[in-house]
Amino acid sequence: MARGREKLSAAMARRVALAAQGFGEPRPDTPISARHIRKTVQRLGLLQIDSVNVLVRAHYLPLFSRLGTYDSRLLDRLAYDGRRRAFFEFWGHEASLLPAASHPLWRWRMARAAHGHGIGRMLAQFRRYRHKFIKEVRAEIADRGPLAASDLSNGGRGKGSWWGWSDGKHALECLFFAGEVTTAARRGSFERVYDLTERVLPAALLAQPTPSADEAQRQLLRIAASALGVATAADLRDYFRLDMADTRTRLHELVEAGELLPVTVEGWQHPAWLDPAARLPRRIEACALLAPFDPLIWERARTERIFDFHYRIGIYTPKHLRVHGYYVLPFLLGDQLVARVDLKADRLARRLLVHAAHAEDGVGPATIAAPLRAELQRMAGWLGLDGVDVAPAGSLAVALKNVGA
Repeated sequence: MARGREKLSAAMARRVALAAQGFGEPRPDTPISARHIRKTVQRLGLLQIDSVNVLVRAHYLPLFSRLGTYDSRLLDRLAYDGRRRAFFEFWGHEASLLPAASHPLWRWRMARAAHGHGIGRMLAQFRRYRHKFIKEVRAEIADRGPLAASDLSNGGRGKGSWWGWSDGKHALECLFFAGEVTTAARRGSFERVYDLTERVLPAALLAQPTPSADEAQRQLLRIAASALGVATAADLRDYFRLDMADTRTRLHELVEAGELLPVTVEGWQHPAWLDPAARLPRRIEACALLAPFDPLIWERARTERIFDFHYRIGIYTPKHLRVHGYYVLPFLLGDQLVARVDLKADRLARRLLVHAAHAEDGVGPATIAAPLRAELQRMAGWLGLDGVDVAPAGSLAVALKNVGA
C-alpha cells in the first residue's frame, strides 16, 4: 500500500505505473476466459479503439500484452453480443470500449454533447445547423433498426478519405455523442452499426441513477488514478479526456478526502498524486509488445517522462520522415522499454513481418533478442500466422534474425 509516502524515486514511480497497468504479475497459466478479459478491462478502465489493421486492431493488443494468447472472439462477444455484452462504445479516451457498468458515469458528457459542447467544432456546427436532419436520421433508425452510415436512405456521400464523413455519418456521430444511439455491432471493414441505445444496452443498466457531473468526474479520476498508479494532473485529466478546469476542482476534492496522496517524484517537473492503494513493487518482470494506443504509453509525454522513451507511431508521419517505421510497437522487458519493432501481419502468406527492429541506445541487442523473438513467435501464433520473418533493418535485426539459427 502507498499510504505515508511523500517521495518516490524515478525507478519506483516506473514500477508503480507498470503494476497499476497489470504488468506487476505473471500472465495467467490457465486458458484465458471472458472473466480474465472483463477483469483486465475493468482494471484499465477502457480499451482505445483504432481501425488500422496493419497488424491487428489496437483494442485487441493490450489484452494480449497482459494476458498472453487468448481468443479475440471473446472480446468481440463481450463488446457486441447482446446476450454477453459487458462493454459499450463511447468517447472515453478517443473512441473506446468501456465497461457497461460505467455507463452512468458518462451521462454528464452525453448531456453536454446534446447541447453541442465537447464534441469539436465541426460536429457542434453540424448539430446547430442540421438539427432537423439529425432528428430524421434518428427516426429512420427507430423505424428500420440498426443502421450504418452507408445504410441511410439520405446519408449522402463521404468527402475524401479518413475523416471525410458524409452528412449521415455526421448526424449519427452527433446522436452517438449525445448517447441517443450507440454501437450495436461492427461489420466488414470495422464499420460501426448504430441503434437506439435503449435497444442495445440492458434496461436495468439504463435505469440506474445518474450521478451528478461532479461525482461522475470524481469517480472517473479515481479510476484513472488506479490505472495509472502515480500521475500528474495532466496525466489524470488525459486518461478520460476531462476538462482541465473540472480536473483541477475534482483533484482538490479527492486530495482533501485523502483519496489521492500528493507526492514528489524524482525528475518530474510537476506535482504528482499517488493512488493510496497502489502497489510499490520491488521488481517488475514483464515481457510484452505494446500497442501504439496501449494506456501505458498512449500519452507520449508521460511515456518519455517515465521511460525516457521518445515515441511516435509512424502512421501519421510522411514516409520520408519516419525514423523507426510505419506501425511501430515498443518492447517492454522488465521495467524498461528496450526496443521498438515495425510489424505487419501478412495474412496471405501467413507470416508476421518485422520490417525493422531497433534496440534503444545503451541496450545490447544480445540481451533482448531472445525474449523479443519468443514474444514475436507468441504473437504470430495468437494471430494465426505460421512464423516470423525479420528484415535486415535496424540495430537489433541481425541478433533477432539469428536467434535459434
